[in-house]
Amino acid sequence: MYRFFFILCIALFGIAFVAHASQDEIKKKEKVLDKLRKEINAYEQKIHDSEKKERLTLDRLDNYEKQANLIRTLLGDLVDEESRIRASIETASDNVDLLGKQLEFLKLHYAKYVTSVYKFGRVYDFETLLSSKSINQLYIRIEYLKRFSEQRHKDLVNILDKKQQLETQQALLHRRLEEERTLITEKKHEERNLVVKTTMRRKILKTVRHDKTMYKQELVRKTQAAKELENLISDLIEKERLRKEAEEKRMRERAAERERSRAAPLVEEPVFTAESIIGQKGKLPWPVSAGTVVAEFGNQVHPVLKTVTENSGIDISVPVGTPIRCVADGEIAMIHWLPSYGNLIIVTHAGGFHTVYAHLSDINVIEGQEVKAGAVIGKSGDSVSGSLLHFELWKEREKQNPLSWLKRRR
Repeated sequence: MYRFFFILCIALFGIAFVAHASQDEIKKKEKVLDKLRKEINAYEQKIHDSEKKERLTLDRLDNYEKQANLIRTLLGDLVDEESRIRASIETASDNVDLLGKQLEFLKLHYAKYVTSVYKFGRVYDFETLLSSKSINQLYIRIEYLKRFSEQRHKDLVNILDKKQQLETQQALLHRRLEEERTLITEKKHEERNLVVKTTMRRKILKTVRHDKTMYKQELVRKTQAAKELENLISDLIEKERLRKEAEEKRMRERAAERERSRAAPLVEEPVFTAESIIGQKGKLPWPVSAGTVVAEFGNQVHPVLKTVTENSGIDISVPVGTPIRCVADGEIAMIHWLPSYGNLIIVTHAGGFHTVYAHLSDINVIEGQEVKAGAVIGKSGDSVSGSLLHFELWKEREKQNPLSWLKRRR
């Protein structure tokens, strides 16, 4: 019996510790949510300032997209927070119910003891003491009766105290649920806000497409952004080179150590094989299941403006929200945002290859995540040139024509 209560107390201590850790996690999450709200409001102010000037700019287009990205992140965090709090409340309620049953059992057992004392008074205890066969046995029985009574009282007080702690924890969690319901109301507001921002951005895109001056500005921005994207890939290549050098050095040092200790050589298993891209020229799956290539690799002449721009990849016309799939095994090297490219993902593949997926409305992966060929990494979005996916393929610092690597479509 006492062993059971000892184990129960240990369990309750663990629950209290977890509850404290959960509160710390809640506070951290609240800071993240507050930071997101402030960033969303900051972009709202930028948009408002731009609208007051009564002149449409490409910066306003960017601000709408950046704000929409933050709103999507906030919505995702609010959903996760609600689920976590509900799970915590359910666990706490179960713990309180269990403790309540144990408390009722203890009360019943304790009541029987009190009833026994009431019926027989101290006569029974006195007779027990008088029946002792020796002074030593008498002392032992006196101590036993004393400790028995004290322990009963301690058990009752301890369980009541622990139950109160859990009820306090449950009350705190219920208050958190109320706060979460407030957040859900906010979520619905932000969902409506996201629809409004998306609609406004589409209107601006439509205006830009029919405004020659702004369209020329967008072409200049796209050229600058393409250069920045090239620099990003160069940085990734350099980081990968340094990482490999450090890894090779570490392997040599470990091999030397093993040699000195005459241990078996260490065999490293690569995560990806170089053949994952090199051996698949003309065989790679497309990043979208359907769609029309509206801009090919290389120099492009605008049909109206007659301007010549270089396309570092291909543009595939697809409806907004089309699933985007990784074309080969790799690792998510970077999730970024660039003017004229919008949300983009860069994937690192074995053999020094990188693929780029731009103009995304949603992103389903995180940096550092390993992905398999065919895995959905995001959804297509909208751009000045229309609803499309921009796709690039690089071998080291050399741009590749994606159409030479992708499967031919009939």
